[in-house]
Amino acid sequence: MTRVYIGIGSNIDREPHIAAALDRLEAELGDLQVSPVYESEAIGFDGAAFLNLVVGVDTKLSIAELTTLLRAIENDNGNPGNLPKFSARSLDLDLLTYGDYCGTSAGIVLPRSDITDYAYALWPLADIAADELHPQARISYRELRQRFGDVQKLWPVSFHWRGSDLSVVKRAS
Repeated sequence: MTRVYIGIGSNIDREPHIAAALDRLEAELGDLQVSPVYESEAIGFDGAAFLNLVVGVDTKLSIAELTTLLRAIENDNGNPGNLPKFSARSLDLDLLTYGDYCGTSAGIVLPRSDITDYAYALWPLADIAADELHPQARISYRELRQRFGDVQKLWPVSFHWRGSDLSVVKRAS
């Protein structure tokens, strides 16, 4: 089993799309470790604010199989997959890490640069994997977050999924 972290974002009908993504990911992959949810302004374009979070899960799927699953979930939630990088989207699922893998596989560069480039990926990842090391930088996500500072507008929001308040960090058991 390989521990993976997946970023989830939406700025169109945000709550139902994120809930649908969590439901499907749990159905396909098993128990999820779910971060708190953050709201952030759109980056690179004028648009509605995004909701973002990160889930951690152990999987036997390969990078290619996991990427295919993520694209299918996006497609099923109204994201055709050929949208420009900086644009509104109903659902965006990004494989952030695949264990300690560093490199390109199935057209995906891992670890994903969003971790070090954007608070919307790093902050929720640091909430659920603070002491884990970034596979390439070999620095903990906690330290990366501390170094990142407050250059992006991002704030935690209340979000309920299956009766749980995701604003409370749930540690892996």
